[in-house]
Amino acid sequence: MLKIFNTLTGGKDPFEPLVPGQVRMYVCGVTVYDDVHLGHARSAIVFDVIRRYLEYRGFNVTFVKNFTDVDDKIINRARELSLPWQAVTARYIDAYYRDMGRLGVRPATLEPKATEHMEEIIRLIRTLVEKGVAYRVNGDVYFEVQKYPAYGRLSKRKLDELQAGARVEVDERKRNPMDFALWKSPKPGEPAWPSPWGPGRPGWHIECSAMAMKHLGDTFDIHGGGQDLIFPHHENEIAQSCAATGKEFARYWVHNGFVTVDSEKMSKSLGNFFTVREIFEKFPAPGKVTAEVVWYFLLSTQYGSPIDFSDQALRQARAGLSNFYDLFLRLEEITMSKGAADEEVGSALKAVAADFERAMDDDFNTPAALAALQTFRSKLNTKLAAGLSSVVAQQALTAIQHYGAVLGLFQVPAREWEFREPVGTALDDAEIERQIAERNNARLRKDFARADEIRKALAAQGVILEDRSDGTTRWKR
Repeated sequence: MLKIFNTLTGGKDPFEPLVPGQVRMYVCGVTVYDDVHLGHARSAIVFDVIRRYLEYRGFNVTFVKNFTDVDDKIINRARELSLPWQAVTARYIDAYYRDMGRLGVRPATLEPKATEHMEEIIRLIRTLVEKGVAYRVNGDVYFEVQKYPAYGRLSKRKLDELQAGARVEVDERKRNPMDFALWKSPKPGEPAWPSPWGPGRPGWHIECSAMAMKHLGDTFDIHGGGQDLIFPHHENEIAQSCAATGKEFARYWVHNGFVTVDSEKMSKSLGNFFTVREIFEKFPAPGKVTAEVVWYFLLSTQYGSPIDFSDQALRQARAGLSNFYDLFLRLEEITMSKGAADEEVGSALKAVAADFERAMDDDFNTPAALAALQTFRSKLNTKLAAGLSSVVAQQALTAIQHYGAVLGLFQVPAREWEFREPVGTALDDAEIERQIAERNNARLRKDFARADEIRKALAAQGVILEDRSDGTTRWKR
């Protein structure tokens, strides 16, 4: 049975959707005022994998991921760029789709924008005011946290402790320092929409509640986002949503960990972030190759844990993937009608299916799922020496690619993976072939010292040789 770590309960809960066979999932998307960085990419990839695995398990998934397209950051960025705020949001929504397309992240079922849901936002705020859990101060409206006794249950914080250490902007108009804005009256030059409380715009938290409830209902299955959203954003979503409907908002709360650089959270405010665009520009590989390297790197750590980014980590991910693609090429080249190890590979196919699903059923444990695939790869490499039939080789290749698709991996044609990287003063292909021929002649003469000397010289030039069981030698840079 699939179990999911639920931030709300603090443990792994068996997953039982509200409607059998259907999953409704909402994930907080980006605020569109800048390019997408690797932290955003991790969240996008994590929840794409979760959606893919749920579909693999046979669920019909409705996946909603929003854009916050009106916000203080957007307004400030528009001033910096001397552009209308709508031009800023349009630019960075386009950039988001560009980068998600490069990464191979599938679009959500629905991707609503806050500015397209003013009617639903205003209706929800009106309900909270009528229920007496929100109050009006001039043209602003605030949610009164003391009217929701369960406040703090997601973040495991007590309201009195939050008040004592509240790091919030001082506003004497609030009844409590922890009260949060549902509607904001505009400053000069800021965007505004008409409302019963005067012109203004919504607070950040109310947007997601209104959009989630419109598209998924008052109660749905999974709500996700980064760990930085647990408090106050998701805490406030729960308070306002439950106070408005009297129902549970989301049943499973799932949060991905941070991407760090030198153990410090990657963020725009710290200036230590790497945009997706920069990673593609600096990594010398075709786009699909780079995308899979990013996925492999991110999925090699459990989604709820922090992961430290470095160029070395990407190189290690590339090397790990290359081991698989080398196997794929060898499997594709098999033409035998019968093989000595066919039956053993058939048993290994059953084992990898069970191991992969066991790992993913354990809170989408992608490192364990990758380990299962790596074990299968090692077994196949061993069995290749005994010989495989082309049918069984194709079954093995199809299986790895099938499981890999859940993880966004192994979808590049094997020969496209073998692109030629520039390596300093690299030898041209003809010279490499000449030196390999000389080495093969040396081996025939049993002059193994000379053969080893040529291998080392080629390795120094970034050329790796692989001697095959059929007597041929393959090479790659």
